[in-house]
Amino acid sequence: MWKALFVFFVMNLMAHACAAGARETCFPDPDTPLVVHSCRDFRITGSGQNAQWKKAVWFNLQKLDTAGSSYTSRFKILYAASGIYVLFKGEDARISSSFTKDFDKLFLGDVFEVFFHPDPSVPAYLEYEISPLGNELVLLMSGQNGRISGHVPQSYEGQQKVQKAVHISGGKMKPGAVIRSWTAELFFPYALFGSFQHMPPVKGTRWKANFCRLDYDSGTMVKWAWAPVQDSFHELHRYRTLVFD
Repeated sequence: MWKALFVFFVMNLMAHACAAGARETCFPDPDTPLVVHSCRDFRITGSGQNAQWKKAVWFNLQKLDTAGSSYTSRFKILYAASGIYVLFKGEDARISSSFTKDFDKLFLGDVFEVFFHPDPSVPAYLEYEISPLGNELVLLMSGQNGRISGHVPQSYEGQQKVQKAVHISGGKMKPGAVIRSWTAELFFPYALFGSFQHMPPVKGTRWKANFCRLDYDSGTMVKWAWAPVQDSFHELHRYRTLVFD
């Protein structure tokens, strides 16, 4: 069991390698925090049309590779009394993923990704992936002495589960379908974060985070990110700051 999880993690880490030499100047000032506004709890649908989203602005993801199409990719974030809401939206030409089960190797197909690092003083963080077919991968990550490890949460059920919904525009939700764009709407309950510090966040709380995308329409992995990573999506020291308002 553990051997299989280790192999799975290594493949995941390799899939997150970013293009060498990516310019940091194309990213917003890393010293400027993203302000996360508060909202009322609401039901997610995948469309991102709830009025609460008007309290948040779009933030662009920056393309890291020269290959592939320059799809517009962006996200919003809010927080409420019970958890954190994230909304992704990205242009796309087709669904380049054949994985139809949760906790599968989703990173080998199209995904949006969230990395939450609630306590920057310790190398423990949450990684979450969502595919255009509505499947998810959740990993609790840690790094020590230059080594990174990850595992699936032991009790991922009930109030700990992420609420997720995906909406496809211009096509059907099936592998290989021609589409125009896809949207993923997510709710992260605070119960999922378990023993993480600074939980739940209150006004003035600061986290580190990154928001990313992988797309395979070109036949190769093409990457986007909000924080100026260079070699890996797991570069915690490059994550940017969220400040809860």
